[in-house]
Amino acid sequence: MFPTYDVIVVGAGHAGCEAAVAAANMGSKVLLATMNMQTIAQMSCNPAMGGVAKGQIVREIDALGGYSGIVTDHTMLQFRMLNLSKGPAMWSPRAQSDRMLFAQKWRMMLEGNPNIDFWQEMVNGLVIKDKQVVGIRTGLGLEIPGKSVVLTNGTFLNGIIHIGEKQFGGGRAGEKAARGITEQLISLGFESGRMKTGTPPRVDGRSLHWDRMELQPGDENPSKFSFTDTPVLKKQLPCHITYTNPKVHEMLRTGFDQSPMFNGRIQGRGPRYCPSIEDKIDRFAQRDRHQLFVEPEGWDTCEIYVNGFSSSLPEDVQYKAMQLIPGFENVKMFRPGYAIEYDYFPPTQLTPGLETHLIKNLFFAGQINGTTGYEEAGSQGLIAGINAHLAINERDPFILKRSDAYIGVLIDDLVNKGTEEPYRMFTSRAEYRILLRQDNADIRLTPRAAEIGMLHLESRMERVREKEALSQEIMRFFENYSVAPDDINGYLQSIDSAEIKQKVKILGILLRPHIGIEDLRKALPKVDQALQKFDAETCQLAEISIKYAGYIDKEQEMVERMNRLESVRLHDTFDYHALPSLSAEAREKLSRLKPRTIGQASRISGVSPSDVSVLLVHVGR
Repeated sequence: MFPTYDVIVVGAGHAGCEAAVAAANMGSKVLLATMNMQTIAQMSCNPAMGGVAKGQIVREIDALGGYSGIVTDHTMLQFRMLNLSKGPAMWSPRAQSDRMLFAQKWRMMLEGNPNIDFWQEMVNGLVIKDKQVVGIRTGLGLEIPGKSVVLTNGTFLNGIIHIGEKQFGGGRAGEKAARGITEQLISLGFESGRMKTGTPPRVDGRSLHWDRMELQPGDENPSKFSFTDTPVLKKQLPCHITYTNPKVHEMLRTGFDQSPMFNGRIQGRGPRYCPSIEDKIDRFAQRDRHQLFVEPEGWDTCEIYVNGFSSSLPEDVQYKAMQLIPGFENVKMFRPGYAIEYDYFPPTQLTPGLETHLIKNLFFAGQINGTTGYEEAGSQGLIAGINAHLAINERDPFILKRSDAYIGVLIDDLVNKGTEEPYRMFTSRAEYRILLRQDNADIRLTPRAAEIGMLHLESRMERVREKEALSQEIMRFFENYSVAPDDINGYLQSIDSAEIKQKVKILGILLRPHIGIEDLRKALPKVDQALQKFDAETCQLAEISIKYAGYIDKEQEMVERMNRLESVRLHDTFDYHALPSLSAEAREKLSRLKPRTIGQASRISGVSPSDVSVLLVHVGR
């Protein structure tokens, strides 16, 4: 009935979708198995993509040939570039999406790939032979053969949904939990744990008083995520902002004794940086209000997402508390918020390529690894899908270093440090933020993806080469073009900037922190004329390269120093217990995690600088 697939992906959320297209576009024959074809790429929580650090990840996914950025560009309602008041290392794109169109577009793109087949049924086990995965087992007892398997089960593994004192099995509202996989993996020697996440109530936008809230429009000139020719947003829907108050908090507290988080029924750790509303008013009792973002779910629906009001309190408490929020006085609720508790597997059990140490050709991606967020999941799925294809073709894994991408930081953190709470990416987690900007993701990563054989990146590589060449041309113009005092001093005087006394290279003017390329184009017609043929994205890349050259060079030097440690290889058979000079903790963790390089070993929690020195001496460095 079934052929032997090259890659079987279990789960069709953001990680599963990216894993399937990555393997398929590498040339593998892929089966995407899901419990429900109608919920492929479902935005289970917030209908938005991107944000601080997450926006960088979406652009990196796109640069590597993934589809998240393309789908978002085709289905967004609003676009905002966050942190523009800060330096370019912090600029982060974010888009509000139409939930239904997002899932529909993803499914269309998956079904348009001839290398992807689908199977709708619960997968409750793996077929393992000689410590190697060779297929999956379904609820109907079918065995589907596969050379590799990527597990992207999200919140479905033994999921339990909590609303007040009510609890029931489920992986998402209205959908049953997945059972069998956790138990089998534990029997094979895997370590598992429990985590929790939550979602806010959905409400009827027709019942809200929009004039009592703050308007939050999108950018006047919206950008996009994909480096391809996706559409630019012409019309946008606004979001709104409102706030809780002491009366809301007082009402919420009446339900604390029935909250599964406070009465101990939920054992799993929740996301530190996206806490429930009851957690916020408990932890930050000194604050008399919390910000709420009131966000539309789509172009053609009145359903509204109340971002910031995640809750597992009883539904009547949620409803009464919302009625006390400005603008929500007559609110109608579509469904209450809830918490969900689920199994995950500590990611220190994985290689940097996301393959498990215990079972060959078995890969984990997404929330099964303890992460939270569509973007974190999608990036892991992409890497797991690529490496599943490479593994069955006996090729070296595709591994991004911390200096290559935020995706590299994410995976390096997971496999070396692990996580005991849902992991979320922040710019502060990256050491090389000025190198890992959202605007240069294509230059950093598209050549890497093309090298390993992504089948659809030829035209993208031409665009990358053209972008680099044009950026260099702009930089040469500023290095060579001179400006006289009579041409520029009037403008400099108008902005209280020091005037020049003789002819100077315009590069020196551009290096002033409060002057940008667009300012010079307005002040100097010759500059504007010279830059007419360049688009805004290329001009921005050139400007950042000029203004931040010193910082970029400094970070590059740091990368080169770290790469010296990354070049010193450690083999899987290395006997750390034979080195008594290592600390006991280092011997235990190095033996269990089997780092590939000295650099990776140095980032393992519990491995000290002196332990690294011992390793360097032992390998002759």
